[in-house]
Amino acid sequence: MTTLKTPDGTLHYEVRGQGPLVVLFGAPMDAGAFAPPADLLAADHTVLTTDPRGIHRSVLDDPGRDSTPALRAADLAVLLAEVDAGPAVVFGSSGGAVSVLALAQAHPERVRAVIAHEPPHYTQLPDREKLDARMEDMVAAYAAGDTATAWAIFFENADIHLPEGALEHMFPAEPDPQYVADERYSFLHMMRGTVRWEPDVAALRDGPVRVLVGLGEDSTGQLCDRSSRALAASIGTEPTMFPGGHVAWTEDAEGFAVRLREVLREL
Repeated sequence: MTTLKTPDGTLHYEVRGQGPLVVLFGAPMDAGAFAPPADLLAADHTVLTTDPRGIHRSVLDDPGRDSTPALRAADLAVLLAEVDAGPAVVFGSSGGAVSVLALAQAHPERVRAVIAHEPPHYTQLPDREKLDARMEDMVAAYAAGDTATAWAIFFENADIHLPEGALEHMFPAEPDPQYVADERYSFLHMMRGTVRWEPDVAALRDGPVRVLVGLGEDSTGQLCDRSSRALAASIGTEPTMFPGGHVAWTEDAEGFAVRLREVLREL
């Protein structure tokens, strides 16, 4: 575990193992979310994980500065230069998926392939205006202190249907202060830029970086199913299927690592 000073903050990152370089990156998930699959892959890979800017240990000089896919991509490029282990395969999930797509567009010299697992940008969807309006309702609710309503709209937009009563159990009486800080930064400073990101289809389709669009087998009908399929179609490919849903590696790290290894061997 170490840190890297950047012009506008400090990035926390972790390097495990030895071998071909693989990056596991999420947003707003921090490096800890990827620790189990990273440990497994480190048997024969160099594995880089990091907290995205503004989250947990990656502290910004201006904590109110927004985090965009382009800025997160620039951070990844700096980290890849620092690690200096050759062109990487970069796996990104959720907001991290949008970030690695931006990385492939802006910094192709740093990567040989990206796996964008369930990017939630909705700019290629026909109902983008409705989704955008509800997203603004969500951010406004969170800013006003109505966390429960904000999360309810989040799941509504994501087409994720929770069991009855599940939402109420998300809010402990004494929440972890770091969780609250990261949640607040995500709602107020990350989500808008992530979901509104516009891909450069030509650059992703015709550029030097191989682009795979990952999709969970259990995500059928959800927003990220639709956004992933729309992106894959726009660049002329089919989704690369993974077991589980949006954050499957947190539920079955071993099964997810097995599938990721299969994909890595094909790159």
